[in-house]
Amino acid sequence: MQGTEDTGPAGERAGAPDAARGPGGLAPGQDPADGQDAARTPDDQAHRPGDRDARAQRDRAHQQGDAAARTPDDQAHRPGDPAAAHPHEDHGPVRYGPPAPDPGLPVLPELAAVLAAASARTRPEPPGGGPVLREAARAYWDRRGLHGTAGGIAAAPGAQPLLLALIGAHGGDVLMPRPCPAAWMPQARLLGRPAYHVPTPAECGGIPDPYALLETVRRVRAEGGRPKLLLLSVVDDPTATVAPPELVREACEAAVGEGLHIISDETWRDTVHRPRDTVLLSPAEMCPDDVTVIADLSGALAPAAWPVAVARFPDTPRAAVRHARTLDILTALGALVAGPVAHAAAHALGEPDSVRDRIRRAAALQTEVAAAAHRAVLGSGALARPPQAGRHLYADLGPLRSRLADLGVTDSMELEEYLTDRLGAPAPGGHRFGDELGALRVRLGTGPLLGATPQQQTESLAAAKPLELPHVARALDGFAAAFAELR
Repeated sequence: MQGTEDTGPAGERAGAPDAARGPGGLAPGQDPADGQDAARTPDDQAHRPGDRDARAQRDRAHQQGDAAARTPDDQAHRPGDPAAAHPHEDHGPVRYGPPAPDPGLPVLPELAAVLAAASARTRPEPPGGGPVLREAARAYWDRRGLHGTAGGIAAAPGAQPLLLALIGAHGGDVLMPRPCPAAWMPQARLLGRPAYHVPTPAECGGIPDPYALLETVRRVRAEGGRPKLLLLSVVDDPTATVAPPELVREACEAAVGEGLHIISDETWRDTVHRPRDTVLLSPAEMCPDDVTVIADLSGALAPAAWPVAVARFPDTPRAAVRHARTLDILTALGALVAGPVAHAAAHALGEPDSVRDRIRRAAALQTEVAAAAHRAVLGSGALARPPQAGRHLYADLGPLRSRLADLGVTDSMELEEYLTDRLGAPAPGGHRFGDELGALRVRLGTGPLLGATPQQQTESLAAAKPLELPHVARALDGFAAAFAELR
């Protein structure tokens, strides 16, 4: 396959070859929770560092996978795609990976004014952010019960360079849930770090099943690996779920008990649809010395066009060393936050009344629209967990496989192209998030349903009953019609 994420079996190394059997004679696709996954294949062990050419060739072959095996004629006739209009190879590489779900809302006028007022700043922030930005981030987390110092904060121009620096500052192999954000796996691959997917529990996405995590760690170590880092997100992209506190606790206890450091991506914590009815527990509240928290402000506080993300490190001597390493890597990358953006980000992190009101209104709007989109998906016979946060939902169209096959859709790559064309909006397939290529899963954004112009989007944000607005109703009707055709 072509894509930004691994689609191999649970617990198997991302980018591993297509071997028939892994360690212990186990077949790919088997679940580590049942003791049936392959942490590494024999071929993988044969291409450890020192045989980089063979390993690079193997990783490229894995990234292309099944899609590369298709004939040019296959690629020229995609569902909803004119012949030869968009060759398949143009959709798979990392540079074509999906961005975060679009909020579908205009920039908050107050934030735009703050940015404009700082536009004369010609120098970027120092590595990790200046004192004003770091203090604003410290206070933001302090209001959420995560206390610390401004010296334990690092900022970067977006979550990707920040995560790259964090992984680089930690040694060892990386583990992450399946599915996971599309941006995670490329960071580990870029650093040449072995990375492994772990299945999630049935109740939610974003965190690994604790038993599958323990089994994966055991098998990776048995094959000579060094699992050291676990990435998770209690409020998740792509599944739009919030992990129950008891499952978060079990996963964190399992990880810390095995000596893993946790990076908790809490980008979406301020997008919870019903905050009064949802208990959100950060891993840093349970394991304060073993969790680094990151947040991309594009989740709820600032536009994605103003890239800035912040990390909160534990207050320990070991974390201070990793903080310093992270700043070194950000410096080497030239990953510095632009001065005007830092000024606006600090303002947003301060959460004045206008920002708080926008967060509240946006969450309430998404509660209504995402629920309506969810009903439309279920009405077609597809499956999807109820969206609890964010501006998206994650659907499984497996029950519609026979109907989709009639349309020439047999995997998530073809499903992505079909629904993107049919909906007129990005609909990244599950392979982008680490799910298997053959699974017919897709992330559906709800931002495009809020309106096509800033005026319509503002009307949606202000409406007491947004589903009754003509432009929202039309958009939802078109969305529902696309799925009704698949019954």
